[in-house]
Amino acid sequence: MTGSLRRRMFLHHRTFIGGIMLRRYIACLTFILGFMSLASPAVQAAVYGAETFTLANGMQVVVIPNHRSPVVTHMVWYRIGSADEVPGKSGIAHFLEHLMFKGTTRFPGTAITDLVAKNGGDQNAFTNDDYTGYYQNIAVDRLPLVMDIEADRMRNLILSKEDVDTEREVIIEERRMRTDNVPSSLLSERVNAALWGTNHYGIPVIGWEEEMRGLSRDDAFQVYKDHYAPHNAILVVAGDITAAALKPLAEKYYGAIPKTGEYKPRVRSAFLQPRADSRIVMHNERVRQPQWSRLIIAPSYRVGDRTDVHALELFSEIIGGGSTAKLYRTLVIDQQVAASFGAGYSADAVSYGTFFLSMTPSPGVTTEQAEAAFTKAMDATLKDGITDADIVQAKRRLTARLAFAKDSPFSAAQAVGASLAVDQTLNDIESWPDEIAKITTAQVRSAARKLFSQYSSATGILLPPEPAAPGAVQGAKP
Repeated sequence: MTGSLRRRMFLHHRTFIGGIMLRRYIACLTFILGFMSLASPAVQAAVYGAETFTLANGMQVVVIPNHRSPVVTHMVWYRIGSADEVPGKSGIAHFLEHLMFKGTTRFPGTAITDLVAKNGGDQNAFTNDDYTGYYQNIAVDRLPLVMDIEADRMRNLILSKEDVDTEREVIIEERRMRTDNVPSSLLSERVNAALWGTNHYGIPVIGWEEEMRGLSRDDAFQVYKDHYAPHNAILVVAGDITAAALKPLAEKYYGAIPKTGEYKPRVRSAFLQPRADSRIVMHNERVRQPQWSRLIIAPSYRVGDRTDVHALELFSEIIGGGSTAKLYRTLVIDQQVAASFGAGYSADAVSYGTFFLSMTPSPGVTTEQAEAAFTKAMDATLKDGITDADIVQAKRRLTARLAFAKDSPFSAAQAVGASLAVDQTLNDIESWPDEIAKITTAQVRSAARKLFSQYSSATGILLPPEPAAPGAVQGAKP
């Protein structure tokens, strides 16, 4: 494993985390943490007390003050992800993310990594369907250093053929390690492809191996040239900093980059094939405990009815928001057919969102039995199992989490950047508590029923190896 691969702490492909299949790497609750629109100067946000301004070259700058300790999280987000890739070039956005650590004329080779480490900071990067981000956590008095580095590599990246060839092997090895050798990741990849069809969300962020092998230096530079520019970037700095202190630094380092265009919100097709439910069953010799999961296409903040989005946020909390949730109590505690159950909803996306469910059957319980119990419990919930008391409790739990929104500069910057990168606005975020408060029991029931009746789903079942047929001889050829 190379040093470049070891630097990557974030997952770059869709995977199972904590028993729940995720399609985004930023937590699905970022809808309550993102906070501002950058369409107008100096907007004051209630959740973070944040401020924003726009540089002359079009770069958006956000400040999230948190003076608990003299550190900052510095993040640069680019509105380019795997769903923006040219067909046949899957994985190029993630590949470029790796190549961005190869340096510039001013910071050649490993200078970027070495400088951040010598100054007591840490750094990394991540790619998902809709965006790519780079970050450093560092002492506030070292902020100018990382701003200088990030601004320089925004437009001055240098790549040798050797660098590209070496890093291509790194990402292929990363795919082997994190996808090909992980049964749940392999299944996740197949389930996503079955669910999304021609929608680009069905393409793995890491890429298909046969296409990854063809990625070239020219491919990387084309994405770099087209998307890595101030007007397509968002700078988020959270921690022991103010807008007054950050603005001259932003103008000095990022403002010096020439303007090359105007930002235009991405327009993705909202077309979906007629509703169909897919089922993928995978046996793997590495599996000991069966797993069951289901992904459902769902409305997002960008596509679909906003009222349904808020209602589904509550529905997700009611059925799977922890050990006190309805279906968890039914399946895990009361009936004991499952060892775990979870549900989640991601509405932060340029295109459609995703609702996901995951369950681990209890020992001795088959996936068929566990799924039958789930179906029965869900049918009862959709029929008349959601009460006014459920809604009240879910609202309390969701809104209570806002109290923790400022605890971590990194988490705040991560959540805010994710929301802004898919074109949410300050009004979306600041009005969230009011909008959630308006949602009725009838609206939650309606949105949940539409989710299960109108949108396509894909169910993934991961099983141990099939038992050998009676009389079969190991290694015998048919």
